[in-house]
Amino acid sequence: MVRVGKSVQNLSAVCSDCILIPPLPPPVPSFLLFLSSSSPLLPLPLLFFLLLLLLLKQRQTSSCSSQCLHFTLRFTVWFFLHFSLSLSLSLSLSLSVSLSLSLSHTHTKSDASCVSAVRNRLREIVGASTNWSDHQQAMTERVSLSSMLARSQQDLPSRRMKDSYLEVFLPLGSEPQLREKYLTFHNTVRFGRILEDLDSLAVLISYSHTYNPDLKRSPLSIVTALVDKIDMRHHVIYPDCDIKFSGHVTWVGKTSIEAKMHMSQFRDGVFSPVLDATFVMVARDPENKRAAFVNPIQPDGPDEEKILQEGEANKSRRVDLSTASLLKVAPTDEERKLIHSLFLHTLDSNTVSFRSRVLPPSSVWMEDAKLKGLEICHPQERNIFNRIFGGFLMRKAYELGWANASSYGGCRPKLVAVDDILFQKPVEIGSLLMLSSQVCYTQDHYIQVRVHSEVFDPLTRQHNTTNVFHFTFSSDQHVPNVVPKTYGGEPDRLPLLTPPHF
Repeated sequence: MVRVGKSVQNLSAVCSDCILIPPLPPPVPSFLLFLSSSSPLLPLPLLFFLLLLLLLKQRQTSSCSSQCLHFTLRFTVWFFLHFSLSLSLSLSLSLSVSLSLSLSHTHTKSDASCVSAVRNRLREIVGASTNWSDHQQAMTERVSLSSMLARSQQDLPSRRMKDSYLEVFLPLGSEPQLREKYLTFHNTVRFGRILEDLDSLAVLISYSHTYNPDLKRSPLSIVTALVDKIDMRHHVIYPDCDIKFSGHVTWVGKTSIEAKMHMSQFRDGVFSPVLDATFVMVARDPENKRAAFVNPIQPDGPDEEKILQEGEANKSRRVDLSTASLLKVAPTDEERKLIHSLFLHTLDSNTVSFRSRVLPPSSVWMEDAKLKGLEICHPQERNIFNRIFGGFLMRKAYELGWANASSYGGCRPKLVAVDDILFQKPVEIGSLLMLSSQVCYTQDHYIQVRVHSEVFDPLTRQHNTTNVFHFTFSSDQHVPNVVPKTYGGEPDRLPLLTPPHF
């Protein structure tokens, strides 16, 4: 339509002697453009009729040659056809955009959104403040929500698995600015950032399961208790392809929730699976001081019955592992034999002494396979409950574990699995977070790293364990065997020596 206005101005300049069409001021082309773009339903015959009236009036009040009149009529017909086509295209485009927006809104309505909106949605559910200066007032307001907590699980309605199903997209392929946040210097995706997104999504899935439409804010404080496992189904995450996270609640206790999530990446026209993750969440009161009840789950069909049974089996396995620590019970017969065999391989055959230890060939003492780090916990890394975000802790622990595996194996290790990330205590804002990574087992091309996280109080000089992480990496080459030198250097239990992912 800008070209139509330009043509009208050119015609008025050519026929200035008879002034069939008076010179148009600059606002007229803009007005015509406005009609074509914002008023596509304006009747076309009305516009054509007005133009003809203008021509007839000019014909009566001025003399004009037949050639000029013929040219004017030809322009009128051209204007009508061009303007009709412009309006048709504008209408088509307007309907197309409206349909696209409508579908997009419907997609968002069906729990599809961007990762960047997940934490904002969590703040809305909890009523948390986005400003650190207002966090105390926001937490004080949450105390009044305690009266909304259920007194027993029977008081809460049952939920289905599909009630908590969510899909969240990470548009790495379509948003280059977002991609910069996830890139490594090797032009791969930072897996620590993925851990942060998984943690946020697990919390939102849990809130979707406990959603009460009658309440503006949820009285529950849902936090991560354990990352049961993360299995990598594809070791390469492409930095220029969109990622989709999906998941739902798979098992529920009285105060705990198990959420399973899947990550896939759009490549070659389809979403291909990348990883499967299982998180265990716990519900607390608004002040995050005591446990709170969550909605029971009701399976719908044999498939969900099977998923629920797997959740029960996972719970039993977690209970068994929690009671099998060497800090609580003695090693089993198999473990004692393995520990003794490792000890004999390090004895000096020339002397008969427990203190005479030698390092076997192609081996590294476990005490020499350590790497440490320190983080000051600033408010920027807080969660919606004004403690340090669990995803941030996982990211820092993973990056330290990766760096240790890289320096130990002299390679760029690939993540195989994440096991047993245990959140024992919350980390407060302003804490000194001390991370210690240790290569605890190696086999062929695999490296297992244990990262211990503790908070140090500089005033009381006390150390308190907050988290324990286990990461399994693979190398492109054979790695040296790691050998414990003391009993304390032995792994906690035999399952760590023979991980199921190897």
